[in-house]
Amino acid sequence: MSTLRVTAEKLVVLEHPNADALELAQVGLYRAVVAKGRYRTGDYAVYIPEQSVLPVELIEELGLTGKLAGSKSDRVRAVRLRGELSQGIVCLPAALAGTDLADAAGRGEDFAELLGVVKWQPPVPTSMSGDVLSAPDLLPWVDIENLKRYPDVFEPGEPVVLTEKLHGSCCLMTYTAATGEVRVSSKGIGAQGLSLVEDERNLYWRAVRAYDLPAVAARLAERLGAERVGVFGEVFGAGVQDLTYGASGRAELPGYAVFDVSAVVDGQLRWYSAAELLAAELLDGELPLVPELWRGPFDPETVLAFAQGKETVSGRELHLREGVVVRPVTERWSPVVGGRAIAKVVGDAYLTRRGGTEYE
Repeated sequence: MSTLRVTAEKLVVLEHPNADALELAQVGLYRAVVAKGRYRTGDYAVYIPEQSVLPVELIEELGLTGKLAGSKSDRVRAVRLRGELSQGIVCLPAALAGTDLADAAGRGEDFAELLGVVKWQPPVPTSMSGDVLSAPDLLPWVDIENLKRYPDVFEPGEPVVLTEKLHGSCCLMTYTAATGEVRVSSKGIGAQGLSLVEDERNLYWRAVRAYDLPAVAARLAERLGAERVGVFGEVFGAGVQDLTYGASGRAELPGYAVFDVSAVVDGQLRWYSAAELLAAELLDGELPLVPELWRGPFDPETVLAFAQGKETVSGRELHLREGVVVRPVTERWSPVVGGRAIAKVVGDAYLTRRGGTEYE
């Protein structure tokens, strides 16, 4: 899930192809449906992204009572309005009247706290929770920003790799070479510096033991001369999320695929590149990997196109694809997001499907 920031943005206003009274306000590569004539290209407005939870007062002010998602009708999610995908809310809240939005945009000011907007936290099923321990040595996962919000993360023509984004639950495992200690956590729990006590009923521990991740990590640590190794994978299947890929999260061998590896070598944390991971040599081909969909020169339209379509994990196109993750062939830091050069795009059909689950 991306970080939450509510910011002022310069708009590009486009015609809505199916509605005379509506237009599309573009922020980055996101588009939000707005009333026609409300904004012009070059105007500045506040952009509230998907997965934001709004306070009642702001919902009423924006005329959105009863129109948002969630049991309290207070969560922003993607919707189709007259056939066009609308992601996020473009608005001019009264609380910011008199604010120089152009200046705020230039400074990247975040208005989330002022407006009372918070990030939606998905529920955690019993099978994904458990007793926890402090884990300061756990190698945590990072939030991946959406390419639509940050389209300049990659340079035009930069060699990139697209892998399929799987709809499961993120499993973190850290192996410490000196002691053989294994730490297992989820993305959300790991972000709190906590790991899960081993329990055969816990989804993440079952995946770690079923695929013998500690043994693979131990061999990798020896080859790299690493003090710690982090293996990051997606656990999926029936009982995990609504998209199953023909697997079962309740089975002895749940669906699992590695999407990233990091290691601490000589006290320095290193993330291994997409090219290194997908070559299968890094893990000696011992673990399943997320599918590679395409590699070539970066082009936003190509990335957006690959985010749509059917899943490839099962090999049978059983259901829609969640989206894609974009990484450079050569791992690097990005000044645009202030961290790793990595981004995601989520498919339109996935965003607007009915009855979907969104567990962490």
